[in-house]
Amino acid sequence: MKQKNTVSRKQPARVLSDLAIDPGVQKAIHRIIDNREDEPYDILGPHLIQSHQAVVIRAFLPRAQEASIVRHDHIKQTYPMTKTHEEGVFQVCIENEKKLFPYTIQYREINKHEVEIEDPYAHRVQMSDFDLHLLGEGKHYKSYEKFGAHLFEMGGTSGVHFAVWAPNAKAVSLVGDFNHWRPGAHPMSRVHFSGLWVLFVPGLKEGALYKFAIRGADDHVHFKSDPYSFHTEIRPHTACRVSSLDYQWHDQPWLDARIKKDILNSPVSVYEIHLGSWKRDEKNNWSFLSYRDLAHQLVPYLKELGFTHVELLPIMEHPLDESWGYQVVNYFAPTSRFGGPKDFMYFVDYCHQNGIGVLVDWVPGHFPRDAHGLGNFDGREIYAYESWKKREHKDWGTFVFDYGRSEVRNFLISNALFWLDKYHIDGLRVDAVASMLYLNYSRSEGEWEANMFGSHENLEAIDFLKKFNEEVHLQFPGVLTIAEESTAWTGVSRPTYLGGLGFSLKWNMGWMHDTLEYFSKDSIHRRYHQGTLTFSMLYAFTENFMLPLSHDEVVHGKGSLLQKMSGDDWQQFANLRLLYSYMYSHPGKKLLFMGSEFAQRDEWQSRQSLDWHLLGAERHRQVHDMLRDLNQIYQNHPALYEVDFESSGFEWIDFSDADASILSFVRWSRDHRELIVAACNMTPVPRMGYRIGVPREGFYREIFNSDAVEYGGSGIGNYGGFRADAMAWHNRPFSMCLNFPPLAAVILKHEG
Repeated sequence: MKQKNTVSRKQPARVLSDLAIDPGVQKAIHRIIDNREDEPYDILGPHLIQSHQAVVIRAFLPRAQEASIVRHDHIKQTYPMTKTHEEGVFQVCIENEKKLFPYTIQYREINKHEVEIEDPYAHRVQMSDFDLHLLGEGKHYKSYEKFGAHLFEMGGTSGVHFAVWAPNAKAVSLVGDFNHWRPGAHPMSRVHFSGLWVLFVPGLKEGALYKFAIRGADDHVHFKSDPYSFHTEIRPHTACRVSSLDYQWHDQPWLDARIKKDILNSPVSVYEIHLGSWKRDEKNNWSFLSYRDLAHQLVPYLKELGFTHVELLPIMEHPLDESWGYQVVNYFAPTSRFGGPKDFMYFVDYCHQNGIGVLVDWVPGHFPRDAHGLGNFDGREIYAYESWKKREHKDWGTFVFDYGRSEVRNFLISNALFWLDKYHIDGLRVDAVASMLYLNYSRSEGEWEANMFGSHENLEAIDFLKKFNEEVHLQFPGVLTIAEESTAWTGVSRPTYLGGLGFSLKWNMGWMHDTLEYFSKDSIHRRYHQGTLTFSMLYAFTENFMLPLSHDEVVHGKGSLLQKMSGDDWQQFANLRLLYSYMYSHPGKKLLFMGSEFAQRDEWQSRQSLDWHLLGAERHRQVHDMLRDLNQIYQNHPALYEVDFESSGFEWIDFSDADASILSFVRWSRDHRELIVAACNMTPVPRMGYRIGVPREGFYREIFNSDAVEYGGSGIGNYGGFRADAMAWHNRPFSMCLNFPPLAAVILKHEG
């Protein structure tokens, strides 16, 4: 749109009276004014009336006092329009015309501003039959290139193309700052038999704010955010913002290497982070850091600590800060709290250029009830199940996606691929998978309905998860999919062709719960709970496990990891170092929530920064330094990561000495050339000269000791290592005597 200083003098044009009073036209005009018309192109815009050899042009301009048509062909004339309805419907009929011609509409607003626009209804748009076919089958996995708002050029005219799915709507109109949020001012056209609504608005620019005003099946007008919007206002405002995703990436070497990398046989050490509370801008009233500021502060920190990946709690747009991002409204928009789409692209790009992979939490299990969101979208539930026995997650006050509906499956799978495609994300951690798999999840008897076989599995969700994993791994090899799944469901991380769900990894929630429970017990009682730790090895190779010490364990009164540890202050720090050491030597990929790396004392508060001042305290800094060294040792020794998911990479040395609370085991590299011995003393009593069996003779060098003085320990060690002798022990042909420091782990490498 462009402002005009004056309205041009107009040449006369006659309005044909029989067209002006046609009952069908009048009824359609009233439908447009009331936001009830589903075929606006039949009324608005230019129409060639061959029987009268005339061109009729109609426009709905609710704020206009007067309007005219400015012709842009060789005639270059201006015609006055007649106001045929007091709400702002204008019409002109130009006689002796046999074809349509280019024009603009010039009008004077109520506030005396004079505006010239191109007529949206001079540009009829449609979806291709192929697009409609794919959408109908639920296989249009790049639907984000068709739906939503896209900067577009039609017939040499630049503007924005809009498309939305609202199959039960009676009418849909576009509202925004460009039409003063007036429903009906820009009615959209229904694409028959598809449930789609489309409109091209010429002259609209990037940054324009908009929503959809949907007159639903309930005859109410619902002001809805665009499900496919790429950018939104920052909460509490809820409008969408027209945005392109053009960005000059610099991470091609990373992407090329990712395809070639065998990620499951590589070190994966993940730093889980909530961007809004990792660090705040203390110079600017403790406001959020931007994506770009976060990139420049977070990436050097991750490199210093040696993490291979960063995992972001959901960054898709969400209205409520306290949801931490897990109640998503705009699935295709990174939250505006920290900047725009290109700023988040910069964040990912910068991570990749510095060798850091980026994982994001993805929430296909439920969505919130916010009035501008997906719920009751067109007067009915089209994204959620309509049956009340399947629709709601009562624990979270949210709705459940209808995985049996092809359009919903298409929306979700397309969304997953979108983040991998447009934002180069390296993996998706799928939240709350268990809630998707079971129809009776957190429901009482009578509150759920069985599947076709009379059982409680959600067959539609299972099929969806399999298809999601197949498409991700097919289209983006090297990308991880990670399931947060807390039940005994089998085959979560097994390929779909073997009957599994197809995830790359599964969070080992059992290991996490058992391990934290054990470490919370006073050391004098641990002899009675040795099996709590060893139990994880009974199922360690049934899935591709990741060991998570996540955000869920340090909120809602659970305390920080340090607070969970038993004993006095010294013992708590020693236990925490022992916990991390045990985690890094145990089979499975690693994940640690922010703040835990320097032993945050208080539990996580999502509305404030981490307690960074603690890094100035010696004990906290020592935990930080120990974790840095653990990451380095982990990544430099294939025996600690190459065979995480097969029993051939692990052997117990001894787990039976419960009285001493000692555990010892072997980790092997895939070729069995590298041999690592890990031993843990779970009590504050040093065990000097403790003999353990080993599979090979030769020298075993101590490469790590969590009791080192540099880490805040007592300094009991093994003088650099020991040579194994030919004394059989623990059913091994060789053995050696080690000094086991209190509440500590030692890691030794066989050097032959």
